Amino acid sequence: MISEQRSAVVLAGIPAHNLALYHRVRFMVGDPAAYAEIPSPDGGWKSVFILRDIETDRARQHANADEIRCPADFTPEGGLSGDRETATAQALAECLFEAGVTHATVDRSLPYCFAHHMIERGIELDYDPDLGVATRRAKDAGEIGHLREAQAFTERLMRMACETIARAEARADGVLMHEGEALTSDRVRTMIDISCLEHGAANAHGSIVACGPVGADCHHRGEGPLRTGQPVIVDIFPMIKATHYNGDCTRTVVHGEVPPAVAQMHAAVVEAKEAAEAAVRPGVTGEAVHLAAIGVIERHGFASGLPAPDADPSFTSMVHGTGHGIGLEVHEPPLLDRKGPTLVKGDALTIEPGLYCKAIGGVRVEDMVVVTANGCENLNRLPTGLTWA
Repeated sequence: MISEQRSAVVLAGIPAHNLALYHRVRFMVGDPAAYAEIPSPDGGWKSVFILRDIETDRARQHANADEIRCPADFTPEGGLSGDRETATAQALAECLFEAGVTHATVDRSLPYCFAHHMIERGIELDYDPDLGVATRRAKDAGEIGHLREAQAFTERLMRMACETIARAEARADGVLMHEGEALTSDRVRTMIDISCLEHGAANAHGSIVACGPVGADCHHRGEGPLRTGQPVIVDIFPMIKATHYNGDCTRTVVHGEVPPAVAQMHAAVVEAKEAAEAAVRPGVTGEAVHLAAIGVIERHGFASGLPAPDADPSFTSMVHGTGHGIGLEVHEPPLLDRKGPTLVKGDALTIEPGLYCKAIGGVRVEDMVVVTANGCENLNRLPTGLTWA
């Protein structure tokens, strides 16, 4: 909250999509809404949450705001628009005007519709890039509990997927078979999706199950049959519907004998993950954590960065950052990469170094950690090895 008199802090949008707004009010709704912290008559501050009239009773029970109002409570002289988002923006502007607000601080997610109507009402806007970001980074105990639950569920999915791959039968041509049919990337993803549905989770972004050379593209979802003797990257990131918090875990599994080149890649990745975790603590930058991982990768004789267009197929490199923040969204600030910001206590992060080779495929191992006062806590319990049979 800012202290300058006649100023306000504003967040607006649809809470189901604008998670900065949802995090502030902790009330999920699929219609346009607005939140403002404005001067109160007693010289203090009050928070006002404006949303559709049919949601106000429920919001009064559950939303984090001092006052729950609907757009009709702040009807401008010319009346409210028949468009729901425009009407909410008009009402927000009128609410601020009635409170004598002359300046409003807004965040990076504000729809221009709301900015337009505030400006039209003579309210000057100040942009704060950290508004709605900084508060989400420092997770409280409840949020960490939600993340712990989400990651535990993600690990159950991961164990199912990796054990299914590792225990499949290999056909003469190397294709894996499961229950009489070829085991494909799509089949394993479907198994993950069904389990999510059965246990109150959503897997809206889909999972990655990428076998062999396909896995050299670090974000390829995978396609076709899985094969023995090839690395399979399994990356699962479900959202728990009851809390809206996400898990994120990656393991690499090899059916049958592990090729020496894959074993070498895996050893470097696991050591890089350990070095990155050891570097995590408040006051350290995301870049420093990334460089700790890259240092291990390069000491093992591998490269970092994207390959040149004419690179040999055997070129093996870590092509992405070491991780990212996680919470209500799978990808949140901060980044563990070049120019990554200073970490704070309560940051929830993924640590996910990987190596990728067009001739072989990819190897990635990912855990979730929470920054503590002196280091970090790893929320994962699964082994990190390549064999799961």
